[in-house]
Amino acid sequence: MQKSDTRQANALAAGGTAAADDQARSGAAETIRAYRVESDGTRVWGALTQLSPEALSPGSLVIRSRYAGINYKDALAGTTAGKVIRKFPRIGGLEVVGEVLRSEDPRFVPGDTVIAHSMGMGVDHDGGFAEQVRVPVDWALPLPDGMSAFEAGAIGVAGYSAALSIELLERQGMSPDAGPVLVNGATGSVASMAVGMLAGKGYEVVALTSKRGAAARLKARGAARVIVSAELEDSGRPLEKAQWGAAIDSVGGAQLSWVVRSMQNKGLIASLGNAGGNELATSVLPFILRGVRLIGVNVMVYIDLKRHLWSRLAGDLKPAGLQENTRLIPLDELPERMQAMLEGRSEGRAVVEFWR
Repeated sequence: MQKSDTRQANALAAGGTAAADDQARSGAAETIRAYRVESDGTRVWGALTQLSPEALSPGSLVIRSRYAGINYKDALAGTTAGKVIRKFPRIGGLEVVGEVLRSEDPRFVPGDTVIAHSMGMGVDHDGGFAEQVRVPVDWALPLPDGMSAFEAGAIGVAGYSAALSIELLERQGMSPDAGPVLVNGATGSVASMAVGMLAGKGYEVVALTSKRGAAARLKARGAARVIVSAELEDSGRPLEKAQWGAAIDSVGGAQLSWVVRSMQNKGLIASLGNAGGNELATSVLPFILRGVRLIGVNVMVYIDLKRHLWSRLAGDLKPAGLQENTRLIPLDELPERMQAMLEGRSEGRAVVEFWR
């Protein structure tokens, strides 16, 4: 049996009834379920719906969705305040892990497990919150060796963003002997994965969170110490006590200002979030007196690292405890989960599971 035949045979042995699987793999489903975001020009809302697979955005690769992680940007996309989506209607979801149904390119055959994320998915192109996804073939990556489909779904854009932050910091010289690494917004999906990845590589990780009572969970993830943001010592001076060799900031706003002012000499900061605000009030003193470096993290800016980072996520940066720290939900629960994210009631990583 050839390799492509083996891949197809293995995929056909996956869970679900044989009839349903045969129909799904042939792409013969008359309608699919999806979470679609609509607008009437003044307001934006999302809702579960049924639609024809032919209504999906164009692409040469059709994927039967298995897992689709839920990100804060996905939650924002379904609100008027978010101003994320420019053309409606749009199926939400920045990412998907699934099985190839049809491919117009020989790089993939039916039954292959692939990962697709970013590239405008869920914003400019229909995304992963649907039973089928259609994308350009160049947007997809084969599942890396050493990684299961569940692990890829549990890692998703959140883990990928954490890995990109670590990669960029390491390229600038971050190392375990350069001092403790601060990770703020630490109970969020990106930051909590960063805590685990850094701890796994021998860094002393200090987790900063607004949530009292989260210390045990964060220490289980690998944090050496946990600080509650309400208890921060902030003098408001241009330079605070020098504490951190590096930092991963997922909050922005006033908290990032404090982080900048409390870095050690040659301190490195990866900035990837703005849950605490878009503004940054600071002075040049941390940069010219301590040599602090602030690095912006954007998946699309560094899209050339995509294959390399997924290889690392299957290896030295694979987060521990994915099974314990990932909540799988059906598509029906997606709206409630996104509302909880917007209201600050969610923790960790949630993933829509379409089939087992």
